[in-house]
Amino acid sequence: MYGYIKVATAVPLVQVADCEYNIGQMEDLLKKAAIQGAQIIVFPELSITGYTCMDLFAQEFLLKRAEQALLELVRRVKDLDILCLVGMPVCADNQLFNTAVAFQKGQILGVVAKTYLPNYREYQEMRWFSSGNDLRSDRVRLGDRTYPIGNNLLFTSGDIVLGVEICEDLWAPIPPSSLQVMQGANIIANLSASNELIGKNEYLKSLIRQQSARCMAGYIYASAGYGESTTDLVYAGKGFIAENGVLLGESERFPMREKLLTGEIDIDYLLHDRQVSTSFMEGITLFSGKQQPVYISFDIAQYNDSKLSRRIDPMPFVPSASIARDERCEEIFHIQINGLAKRLAHTHIKTAIIGVSGGLDSTLALLVTAMTFDALGISRKQIIGVTMPGFGTTGRTYNNAIDLMHSLGITVREISIVDASKQHFKDIGHDGITHDVTYENTQARERTQILMDLANMENGLVIGTGDLSELALGWATYNGDHMSMYAVNVSIPKTLVKYLVEWVAMHKVDDASRKTLLDVVDTPISPELLPANENDTIRQKTEDLVGPYELHDFFLYHFMRFGAPPVKIYFLAQHAFKENYDKQTIKKWLQIFIRRFFNQQFKRSCLPDGPKVGSISLSPRSDWRMPSDASVSLWLKEIEGLE
Repeated sequence: MYGYIKVATAVPLVQVADCEYNIGQMEDLLKKAAIQGAQIIVFPELSITGYTCMDLFAQEFLLKRAEQALLELVRRVKDLDILCLVGMPVCADNQLFNTAVAFQKGQILGVVAKTYLPNYREYQEMRWFSSGNDLRSDRVRLGDRTYPIGNNLLFTSGDIVLGVEICEDLWAPIPPSSLQVMQGANIIANLSASNELIGKNEYLKSLIRQQSARCMAGYIYASAGYGESTTDLVYAGKGFIAENGVLLGESERFPMREKLLTGEIDIDYLLHDRQVSTSFMEGITLFSGKQQPVYISFDIAQYNDSKLSRRIDPMPFVPSASIARDERCEEIFHIQINGLAKRLAHTHIKTAIIGVSGGLDSTLALLVTAMTFDALGISRKQIIGVTMPGFGTTGRTYNNAIDLMHSLGITVREISIVDASKQHFKDIGHDGITHDVTYENTQARERTQILMDLANMENGLVIGTGDLSELALGWATYNGDHMSMYAVNVSIPKTLVKYLVEWVAMHKVDDASRKTLLDVVDTPISPELLPANENDTIRQKTEDLVGPYELHDFFLYHFMRFGAPPVKIYFLAQHAFKENYDKQTIKKWLQIFIRRFFNQQFKRSCLPDGPKVGSISLSPRSDWRMPSDASVSLWLKEIEGLE
């Protein structure tokens, strides 16, 4: 389903050493998970017997009953397509192993033995169990049949490859999953029985996030809960689902009831990240001589529900939480400031030239420049802000530009481009009345010429103001606002620019600047290249022409970050913007985005330098190398077929 697989982590109520009761609880959770569309479900460590049986694990009677209970559970749920992983003790090679048993459709597929056994502080697993490394056989008898056993089993179905580790395995310096993912696993299941201690839960979550990120994998974690013995320890029944460093879901701790958590893991995105990360497989040489993996096939259950339970963020470049957003804004400014500071220091230039229009992008660039000069100990008077009124400049943007430059204490210049543009129209034979692309681009290039020539006169550096979203759409005049000497906003998407300016307004400036900045944030986005309306309001609104930036930034993120095809971007956008845009609107702007992205590559092929800030950059020197004449036909054809 567009690359997603639905998984579940289940924590049943248990009674220690009561296998029949335990499988009854597990059966109920299995059926609930199947109804919810789960395709893989993970239960806790030793869930059939309970983790806290202690020396009862030496009782043959309990071990036999556990085996019988497993076979009974497999029989009871034989009509379910879900792949199930349960924990139980298994005897093999005259030893006892702590294992995860995988089964589906009434068939046991394999038995995975725990590799690393904790034997410190409150743990004493070596008293009862042996490590999976001590196995001599690769088959084990359960009932009247034998099945694969080992700590090297991987379960495969198409692109899905599932690896298994058990509790302490995750805490080892090199967890089994580190090798498993290089052998193909893209989902890791962890059957656990981690007891609860002060602060341990946060540490555990950090381990899961880090391992899923390091392995570029999905991670399903289920830990023992209510019903385990509390003689010395308490088990909170934790369930986590993670994907490549992001915690998709976590279950409530300490409830005195069963718990079932489901979520979707995006296999396509995981495979994409591995493919583009050329160092991912480098560590495989460290494991030379290790036993080879055993691949066991299973049938992935069909999941036809088009609804996702996981949230699809409509603004992936902007953290939704205010605290995280504030931290992100401050970090971004530090990156921009350091980038510009290095360029100024390297060139021995102490003057900056910047066009200030009263719009969002030039405002952000001006703020970055002012902060950079402060950091370098250079007077802000060395920043020459130039406002260049043209045919479309409104009183609102003009006044905001003037007011902001004065309140920030920079040098203010005003140079009208009206007469120069009229002369240029006359020189090239344009009537100066027809509002065509020449009419608009003449103004943009005239402004850039002024800035460049001023930079020559003042031995200054022209600061670029264009942002990432404009570059993606090609919404810039070639050799006009497209060009500068250092582009500080080059990897800042439009949806984030607004929050950056707003953040400065609320945290870094005086009242006068704050008032102006907040009005800039509220001003419609426009290049102001066409005459204003009769009431001096902006006539040319960018989002009316090229589409909503929130949609384009969403398209850009999934197209660039994960290499998503149009059909998947369309699917995700419907979930993310279901309250704001209908299917036809999303399709329309997606088509425009893709067409413009391909057709405008020639502008990105000769970009000025600028700092990479986030996970996406369109710099032709680093992140994005694309032929300017690449065909867009395949992408547009897929969009045309969308319904």
